Amino acid sequence: MSDYVEGKTRWWGWGDLDQRFDVENRENIMPFLRENLGMPLDTERFTDPDLEEVGLPEPRLSGKTLEELREICGPENVSTGKFQRVSHSMGKSYRDLLRYRQRLIRRPVDVVVWPREEVEIVEILRLAERENLAVIPFGGGSSVTGGVEPMGEKEGYISLDMARMNRVLRVDATSHTALIQAGALGPEIEEQLNAHGFTLGHFPESFDHSSLGGWLATRASGRQSTGYGDIEDMVLALRMVTPRGVVDTRRVPSSAAGPSILQLCVGSEGYMGVITEALMRIRPLPEVLDYRGLIFRNFAAGVSAIREMMQQGLVPTCVRLSDRTETALAQAFRSTKGPRWKRKAEDAALRFLARRGYSFDDGAFMVLGLEGSADEVDYLRPLILRICRQLGGFHLGTGPGRQWYRSRHETAYFREQLINWGVMVDTLETATTWDNLLHLYGEVRSAIRSALSEWGDKNLVACHVSHAYREGASLYYTFFAPMAAEGREEEQWEKVKRAASEAIMEHGGTISHHHGVGYEHAPWMNREVGEVSIRALQAVKMAVDPADIMNPGKLLPRG
Repeated sequence: MSDYVEGKTRWWGWGDLDQRFDVENRENIMPFLRENLGMPLDTERFTDPDLEEVGLPEPRLSGKTLEELREICGPENVSTGKFQRVSHSMGKSYRDLLRYRQRLIRRPVDVVVWPREEVEIVEILRLAERENLAVIPFGGGSSVTGGVEPMGEKEGYISLDMARMNRVLRVDATSHTALIQAGALGPEIEEQLNAHGFTLGHFPESFDHSSLGGWLATRASGRQSTGYGDIEDMVLALRMVTPRGVVDTRRVPSSAAGPSILQLCVGSEGYMGVITEALMRIRPLPEVLDYRGLIFRNFAAGVSAIREMMQQGLVPTCVRLSDRTETALAQAFRSTKGPRWKRKAEDAALRFLARRGYSFDDGAFMVLGLEGSADEVDYLRPLILRICRQLGGFHLGTGPGRQWYRSRHETAYFREQLINWGVMVDTLETATTWDNLLHLYGEVRSAIRSALSEWGDKNLVACHVSHAYREGASLYYTFFAPMAAEGREEEQWEKVKRAASEAIMEHGGTISHHHGVGYEHAPWMNREVGEVSIRALQAVKMAVDPADIMNPGKLLPRG
């Protein structure tokens, strides 16, 4: 079961309590961060909070309303307990994690409800509309844009946790499709599909703690999306319960019957209704997972290599290119666990690369992943490596690629420790076309660094290219800086976020490639899609949810 469990789940941060980032066996990371951030990292600014330290008002729902919810879902599926209310009131953005550490829950949900089937959701929405209650769909709670936080002026807030609806209902081996309930988390989906010899192929960083419904509602991308596609490419049909009825799109591979209602629901972020199940494209489990590392002399050369492979139709499953700063950061993150001879061999390899003009201090590191049948991988590998070689890429073999693949879900846990040490660390992403990519990369990076300079000249701004397409790719930034003085932490973050978002809009990017909108990106939606489109979305909202009970305050600009 994928519920948040008291004593198991880190309600104030990421993931499970029994998991942490292995700093001890990465001897280079702490010296690297101390030097670049100009701070000691030896004292904790924040400690992990105790739930008893969090003040929480009593639920605003009447006893009668709570009893009706228990009658609909069963008493064991309705909770006003403190742990559940607190853990469902915010997501996992930097601002969320900061507020949790400050023991500050500004807008708590009043009750958490776990429906077991679609008919219960219909009844919950009917009750919520009658009582003027907001309903916030909740998958894994991994939103980094404020997508699950209560907003709007309502009589109360219901967090609708979809964890009980977590099954793969049907696998069609003939059509290569699977009907999957929206509450299934990544591991639950893969476990059930793998038993039939299939995979969905969607592996975001939040894979362990995010759900199918959340992926669809935010138009998510996975780390292997270059080969498998983004979530909107994987969905054939879905069902979504709205306050005015159920949207049930036709289960066909494609349709020309007017504008796509399916794609109108994908990306709707709970703003119109609750996605309950979806028919998804699935693929046979790959015979081969071939992950390799390459180093380029500079970022621009690596970008050209990705563009060439994509436009020649030589599409890898995963390709990820780190800029100079992220390459140096990745090298510092490298595990130093193991025998001394191994480290000596790695150091010798680095000296050899330096003689050839390649350096992890100022080069660009690429992860290249190929998945599929042995014949497919054997065909693509030499052709893609030839493109990389022609553009100056040096093939490092499978070791670096395998290490990246093994540790790809671990770094989120390191953010928890960094924040406790007083480091502001966050990510943001965008996308643009190839002709604009290097320009946008530089402008957004400069905007972030300029905003950070108000708090000193010591910071790190790293970026990588991923989620590549024939026409362009995404840019994913991570920035680190010493946290502002007490009481100004959130202001510091807001200034950086605003500066980056303005640069993205001014220089031809999208405000979000795969993190969604929530309320944090909503102020830029007018510039993203235009006033006419905003009015069209508002009209759809009015048609399916005239009382504005569904996740109010998200997706569209307020006012």
